[in-house]
Amino acid sequence: GQELCLNRQLQASVVKQSEVMKFNKVGIIMKKLTNGLLLMAFALLVGCAASTPPAVGVWAVEMNTPLGALPATLTVNADGSGMMAADGMGETPVSGITFDGNSMAFEASVDAQGQTLVLEFSGMVEGDSLSGEFDSDFGAFAVTGTRQ
Repeated sequence: GQELCLNRQLQASVVKQSEVMKFNKVGIIMKKLTNGLLLMAFALLVGCAASTPPAVGVWAVEMNTPLGALPATLTVNADGSGMMAADGMGETPVSGITFDGNSMAFEASVDAQGQTLVLEFSGMVEGDSLSGEFDSDFGAFAVTGTRQ
């Protein structure tokens, strides 16, 4: 009788240990799953923070117009807004800024001696250098710039 009682206690102990081990395995799996999800969320946040377009900033640009070189300042914001300022033209809002990798495009309407002139820019940014061209009613002209 006593041997049978010890045998049952031993079996009950083994069953309890088995249940504890299963519970521990579930806990370990949940912990790994939680850690994995946290790591993915962190990676996503870092990826979003690192996605600022390369053209964002203030640029000293030179436009090679049919009337000669015209220095200007171009400000490009991450939200797609911006300003362009040049001697004789004042400050002009830049609209429709689009980014595609290192490519950038935008439009600016400038007052050229009492006449509104629409300039459409398309170009590339490589590090702290900008290059491209403005297309206008008077043809295309080259633009180069350096980040300030």
